[in-house]
Amino acid sequence: MTSASAVPFVRVVVLTFDGGDLTLSCLRSLYELDWPRDRLEIVLVDNGSLDDVAERTRREFPEVIVLEPLENLGFAGGCNLGIRHDVNGALADRYDYVALVNNDATVDRLWLRELTATMSQSGDVGGVASKMLFAARYAPIRLSIAEHVGDRRRDELGICISSIRVNGERRDEVVQFDEGFHGAVDPDCARDEEIARWSRQTATLRFALPEGESANVSLRINAKQKLTLKCETDLETIEVVVGADGETSYETVEVRVGAFREDVINNVGSELYEFSFAGDRGFMEPDHGQYDEPCEVFAWCGGATLLRAQHLDEVGVFDTRLFLYYEDTDLSWRARKAGWRHLYCPTAMVRHHHAQSSGVGSPMFRYHTERNRVLVAARNAPLRIVALALAGEIRHCVRVNLALLVKRPLTLRMPSKPEPAHRRRVLGAMLKRLPGAFRSRRTDMTLVSHAQIATTWERRKW
Repeated sequence: MTSASAVPFVRVVVLTFDGGDLTLSCLRSLYELDWPRDRLEIVLVDNGSLDDVAERTRREFPEVIVLEPLENLGFAGGCNLGIRHDVNGALADRYDYVALVNNDATVDRLWLRELTATMSQSGDVGGVASKMLFAARYAPIRLSIAEHVGDRRRDELGICISSIRVNGERRDEVVQFDEGFHGAVDPDCARDEEIARWSRQTATLRFALPEGESANVSLRINAKQKLTLKCETDLETIEVVVGADGETSYETVEVRVGAFREDVINNVGSELYEFSFAGDRGFMEPDHGQYDEPCEVFAWCGGATLLRAQHLDEVGVFDTRLFLYYEDTDLSWRARKAGWRHLYCPTAMVRHHHAQSSGVGSPMFRYHTERNRVLVAARNAPLRIVALALAGEIRHCVRVNLALLVKRPLTLRMPSKPEPAHRRRVLGAMLKRLPGAFRSRRTDMTLVSHAQIATTWERRKW
């Protein structure tokens, strides 16, 4: 669209669902970008919100184009609406690039300049991923167990944490990230005696504490065997003996946390893993500069990315049948089959309030990610990978539901049903949509074969 010397014209699409103050913070950061205002167009898609974010946006930012579809179109449909708004022909005839930014993210002042500079390196680059950090900075407590406590199977527990107190107050919610831990035995626990989370031999708790403040943290530890636990913070390292041989024992461990805070990575590009799982590269890793070099990545994250308009004209926009999650992986995959590449730009900085719309591990999150993973594989992956992914889902569904039936006569109480019902729902929706995914597979542009892509990225544990 533009000459080589001209500043590219960029349309930025922000999708919101009951975004409130976070959306306005996002828009403020966009208007602070080091970028000519006449070469920047911001589109806000209010995806069926029940709050007044659209009205507040119009008052504070009258230049923003506000679209209100009056229903939740999902991430895919909402972004498509913003991308194609008021464009009848080719997208490249209207603008050079489209940027996608989550409403719960804020961008650095040079974010757009860094992305466009990376994009301009080669004409076959279709998308550029940002360096996305979690919005807050965290105080870590690193835990380790000296003794060997078994293999890496989920049912062989090391230590369990049943409650967390900060300065004497019960504050389980301050733990935002727990690296090396697994889910709660009882996620609705209200008593100290109920186990909240467990770990293996090493783990890290990361606390959302105010910047510059120190705190006294109490961890209530449960261990089924006698273990030596080391706790490390920026102020001290302590070792305590927890547990007792042959019986469950509870101990309270006191540790001081100082003013040190560290950035934690949300996404630095996306990768493919075993059975077509897509994952955030660097997720939950402390940012120590290990991702400060630009590189090629398999896919970009839709939370903060720059896309070439020409690439969207050729490959298409998001698949609305996915509704939510894996739609960015699908579009990246389709682009790769058409010969496009994706890069990661470490200097394009974004801070993100993680999972503000769907919630971490919520039923909606689980349903769409688990369903869409197999559907995206069916459209893009080698058939061997599709078969393994589908077989795994069927096997898991059967196993969970058989366990429910077996437990009924063996117990005097009705076992919990949410997980078996969830697995049946996911599998049913997956099987219903598989024919459409395979039809799309046959009609997609494939200059690069499924097998070639799998071979190129085989180091990603295919």
